[in-house]
Amino acid sequence: MGELEKIVLDGTKIIWHQERLQAWKRGERFAPIGIDMALTRGCNFKCVFCYSTLQDNKGKRITKEVITRFLDDCAEIGVKAISFVSDGESSLSPVYVYSIKYGHRLGISMASGTNGYLLNKNVLEEILPSLTYLRFNMSAGEPKRYSEIMGVPEEWFGNVKENIKQAVKIKEKKKLEVTLGIQMVLMPEFADQILPLARLGKELRPDYLVIKHCSDDENGAIGVDYKGYRKIYDILKEAESLSDDDYLVKIKWSKIESEGKRDYERCYGTPFLLQLSGSGLVAPCGCLFNEKYSKYHIGNIVDTSFKEIVYSDRYWEVMKELASENFNAKTMCGTLCLQHKVNEVLDKYKKGEVRLNKPVGEPPEHINFI
Repeated sequence: MGELEKIVLDGTKIIWHQERLQAWKRGERFAPIGIDMALTRGCNFKCVFCYSTLQDNKGKRITKEVITRFLDDCAEIGVKAISFVSDGESSLSPVYVYSIKYGHRLGISMASGTNGYLLNKNVLEEILPSLTYLRFNMSAGEPKRYSEIMGVPEEWFGNVKENIKQAVKIKEKKKLEVTLGIQMVLMPEFADQILPLARLGKELRPDYLVIKHCSDDENGAIGVDYKGYRKIYDILKEAESLSDDDYLVKIKWSKIESEGKRDYERCYGTPFLLQLSGSGLVAPCGCLFNEKYSKYHIGNIVDTSFKEIVYSDRYWEVMKELASENFNAKTMCGTLCLQHKVNEVLDKYKKGEVRLNKPVGEPPEHINFI
């Protein structure tokens, strides 16, 4: 697959960030390498697999003043990457374009995951030069099923398809380094859309299509049948076979094959890869955004400087709690979380099964998105 093999879509790049790992080993306080956040809790789609319906918390508005202060703080304390994904559709925010461009200007690697409906040619012209990657969340390859799965009118499928085409054209015309991707959140009952979407990607020519598991909470509220993935392995392998020199179809096999189970109990990854809600809430991870997990809530960037939050006693008390015997990730939080791959590596280190030595060779793409 040439250069595309350098894009890590099913793993972690934590080992390349030795300075943060050493600080962690020494028990010091340090800034996260990356932050996954939203600029709003709102969304114009109603996807049947949406995890954000389980993440309700007290809302506050992230204004231009708030995001400017936040990004300034991130640049000052050494946050390396910010992805606008999390629990809302950030393109709905009036500060979406500004935030991407301003963060990039500060030297932060910026990225966005989006349903893509609002990303017309004018918006794409503005944001693509400032992004490391742009990922379109599109969990079906046919209009009718897209409507059923994503919870929108069928004609929206054509709109998003056109926006992806425009993104590819702009990247090629301006010779931009941004990586363009499509993501399918796969529940076993969406199996009929795997190949249509893989073929659509081959037609539209983004850099990749990644097909990932669907996360669920500890109570199985979304109803993901993790054993059901086994029945569609052949279809997934056929989709991968559609890859060519400039288009990668990647299945997140490690998570799909895990059937929603973890091998670890402690959570060590959140200080390295933090999540923020579109309400401004700072919590260790998206699984703990809901008000019922308020004992893990740390602060809000609308009210408080992010720098102050990160170096506060409260922040590190919560992080230590998740890494202690008082917390069991197997039973107390959602499945296959954002920090899962980081946690696997750090847990093995804690158990003496691996070393965290500095890697040799060329680093992979998107090094700051761990």
